[in-house]
This record gives sequence, C-alpha cells and structure tokens, in this order.
Amino acid sequence: MKIGEMKRTTRGKRWKRISLILLAVMVGFIGSGFLYEAIASHTAVKNYPPPGKMVDAGGYSLHMVKKGSGAPAIIFEAGSGETSLSWRDVPDQLAPYATVVTYDRAGYAWSEEADSDRTGANIVEELHTALKAEGIEGPYIMVGHSLGGMYARLFTETYRDEMAGLVLVDARPENDERDTKETLEAENFAGNPSSWEIKLFKRSGLLRLFQNVLLEGMVAKEDRGHFINVISKPAYFDAKDNEGRLSSLTEDAIRGQNLGTLPVRIIARGIAPDYASVGISEEGGRKIEEIWRAGQEAMLEISADSRLTIAEKSGHMVMKDQPELVVEAIQELLGIR
Repeated sequence: MKIGEMKRTTRGKRWKRISLILLAVMVGFIGSGFLYEAIASHTAVKNYPPPGKMVDAGGYSLHMVKKGSGAPAIIFEAGSGETSLSWRDVPDQLAPYATVVTYDRAGYAWSEEADSDRTGANIVEELHTALKAEGIEGPYIMVGHSLGGMYARLFTETYRDEMAGLVLVDARPENDERDTKETLEAENFAGNPSSWEIKLFKRSGLLRLFQNVLLEGMVAKEDRGHFINVISKPAYFDAKDNEGRLSSLTEDAIRGQNLGTLPVRIIARGIAPDYASVGISEEGGRKIEEIWRAGQEAMLEISADSRLTIAEKSGHMVMKDQPELVVEAIQELLGIR
C-alpha cells in the first residue's frame, strides 16, 4: 500500500472513531435527560402532595379540594389545560360563606386518567358522581372559566333541578370555533403543538431544563414548579388534546340553551390576548376578538336573569388579574352583597 493510501485509510478510521464517539456522547446525553426527568418526576410525587383528597368518579378517582360548609355548594370548573390551582385564593375568600369545591378533571394534575373519551357529557357526569360520592349535595353554583365555562353550562343543563346559579368567567361561547374558523384559516394558524411533541419535551427533560424559555408567556413563573412536577404528565397532554378534539360535541349540546330565570353572571375580559405572539396579524386578531366579545354578549340570552361585567384590567385569566370580580359575582348569587 502506498504511503498516501495509508494516510487516507488512517484518516478515514480516525474520523469514523470520532463519529462513533460523538454519536455515543449524543446518545448518552439524551439518555441522561430521560433518566434525569424520570428521577425528578418520581421525587416530585413526595414533594408535591395533593392538597385535597381522591374521590371516586365511577371507576377512577378525581382529585377534589373541599373548603367551607353549608349550602349552596360552589363548584369551580377550570379552563383547558387549567387545574384546581388556577383559581388562586378565590375559593378561600368564599369558604366562610358556603361549601367551595375545586377539582382536577381526569388526567389533570393529581386526578387519575379516565378510560372514557373526554366529552363534555362524560366530564359532567363524572363530576356529579364524585360530588355525590363525597356527600356534596346541591343546590350548586357552577363557576366555569374558558372551556370550563362550556362544561359548567352543560352541568347546569343536565342537573337543572340542582342548580342555584351560574358564573361564566371569560367563558368560551358555543359558536366561537365555528365563527373564527375562516379567519384562522386565512391566517394559516397552525394551532397548538401536538401532544406527542410536548410529551417528548417533557420525557427528555428539556421542558424542565429550559422551562423559563419554553413556558414563557404560557405559565406564570410562580406556577412553573407545579406545572413541571405535577401537571405536565403524559396523561395531562392526552386529556387536554382529547378535550379539544371533542369540544364541538359540548358546543352542540349547549347551543340555544335556555335556563329560564336561573341567575347567570358573565365576566368577560377587557384586554385582548397578544395575537401577534402566535403569528396572527393585527387585522386577524381584531376580527377574532370581536367574535369573542360578541359571543360574551350572546350568552346573556341563556337566562332571563343574566348580567355581563367587563373586566377592564384583565386578560383571559380574570381570576388572576381581577379576582375580586369573580368573588363579587358569586357573593351576589349567595345573597351577601
């Protein structure tokens, strides 16, 4: 073999060894990330115990937090991706006056995963079963935020004889998806990342390591500990995705709803979301926000005793920005204002 050929062969072997070493380092790094996340998630079980108790919902358990006593019972239904923690200290402010219940839907936070589809009908039935199992009887005041507002309306419709009132906190109107479809398609809006993509970030440890970057604008800094260690389980992302895909069934169920003279209080945001941050133009954002606000006003038609309040200083998370408006609306229904 010529000297030149020997040198080329030697260089080829050297680069092959370097490539194998780099591949091994990459595999080791990725494997370490998965191991790191597995250990951290296991430790979190002890460091973040459930503040409430596990209650049978018909074959699996829901995590439920009960405070206060007496009737009526105030039941909080969180929005898409939100949990019992999302209501901040609103339940504490109401506990001196009545029974207050927050809970996590199936697959969320401390609640177990359900085998059934995440339709509104199943979610409402499971909540009612859990309330009865825990001995929490009506009359109920349902309080629903965002997507949870649709579930609260369906619960009210389904168990009308057990209801004392309904509070909708920047709740999703039943026609919102249908009415915004054309605008979102024109904006080429891709929607949220798929559940498998987010689960990969979680399982690999990347979500934990880069949480301040990946969760910026999505989860408040003070909530990231619970989000990373309690909420962001694979079951959570699956449940959230399943709820979103089946939400049209809930829309159909509550469309044209008439609750007679049941007291209904509606609180709508006064500050529009940052549509530009998700790639929607100023004009597109304006159209979508107009549809949302028209939907809030349209919900006044579901009862002859309805009232709309605009949370002028609040975005979508009214319970965080202006919690006093939520408390005051519920206190009015309790007859203490």
